[in-house]
Amino acid sequence: MDRVLSDYRTPIHVLPLLALSTLFASSVWFAANAVMPSLAKALGDGQTPADITTAVQLGFIVGTFTFAALAIADRFAPSRVFMISSVLAALSNYSVVWVSDQYSGILIARFLVGFFLAGIYPVGMKIAVSWYPKGLGMALGFLVGALVLGTAFPHLIRALGQDWPWQTVIQTTSVSATIGGLIIWILLGDGPNRPVAGELHPRALIDAFRQRNFRASACGYFGHMWELYTFWAFVPLWLVAYQEWHQIDPLPVSLWSFLIIAAGSIGCAGGGLLTPRIGPPPVAGIQLSVSGICCLLSPLIFLLPVEAFLLALLIWGVAVAGDSPQFSALNAVNAPPQLAGSALTMVNCIGFSISIVSLQAMEALVGVLPDQWLFLILVPGPLLGMLYFKPLLQDQTR
Repeated sequence: MDRVLSDYRTPIHVLPLLALSTLFASSVWFAANAVMPSLAKALGDGQTPADITTAVQLGFIVGTFTFAALAIADRFAPSRVFMISSVLAALSNYSVVWVSDQYSGILIARFLVGFFLAGIYPVGMKIAVSWYPKGLGMALGFLVGALVLGTAFPHLIRALGQDWPWQTVIQTTSVSATIGGLIIWILLGDGPNRPVAGELHPRALIDAFRQRNFRASACGYFGHMWELYTFWAFVPLWLVAYQEWHQIDPLPVSLWSFLIIAAGSIGCAGGGLLTPRIGPPPVAGIQLSVSGICCLLSPLIFLLPVEAFLLALLIWGVAVAGDSPQFSALNAVNAPPQLAGSALTMVNCIGFSISIVSLQAMEALVGVLPDQWLFLILVPGPLLGMLYFKPLLQDQTR
């Protein structure tokens, strides 16, 4: 069996299909954020990007625990789980159209989207592992890059159709998610190296944290998660605040939101290509450091002329997401083998819980702090992440 795996060469079509299906299936993640102004008009003042994104993140946390506790992707073919989850996420996303006059209904719909995304993102990684027993860092770089593009995709739809009804964005992303699931199920399927996870152990994270390298990579990931989703959720608000503060002609906010978020796919894919040469720790460390510097300099970035301001946000967009696949790969490599499934599940859940705290903290500061100072709240994430991640970087240079 080992000889078979060592001789195995992944077919060339696998990575493009896996990336395309992930892009389409994940397009429902920020679909409601892309039409936030229209939803706010329909509902009045009480709807915020933080609450909408928090609902999705909370659903993802609950879904991840549920899928892991029931061993869904072990008991059933991961490709089928991915397909069914994509269809159910599409239906949950589409239901926003039906409940658009009820804030609680929208939050429930977004929670369900997050729940079923737990059958797309982690399960997609499991499918990637089944096809790529070697070179996983590069494969995850392209996979997470596709996820980032999918997250940005609703903003592109909105930018292309400013005069279209907001429902078009929801409908298009729902169709896209369904197509993504069908691509995996019909055209790709599961690879020959399908991993089998063990039972979910509640104490696994505590035991795994005793391992120095796992603790370092997990804490780096936690710092990354403090920054990532809050940056994505509030980029449109910052763009609007910038044009109002500088009193310039209105920017195409939806288009620039797409470009800034989508830039993360360059960081993910580029990092995946660099990993075989310099290793995952430097790739993750450099990008986390760059995004941290952007956080720290954000009040000055806000004062720049428009061209420099947008360029700085694009660089920030590349770095803020580019370290994600490397942290995922490092967590997988450094987790104790007998506890890997449980430890990785809990690390993901803690990371997304941290993103909820960050989102709500940012929302609480909107209107309290001047707009140019808002992103300073993100500084502790990359700063503490790099502090705890330092041992892995030191090992790499020895």
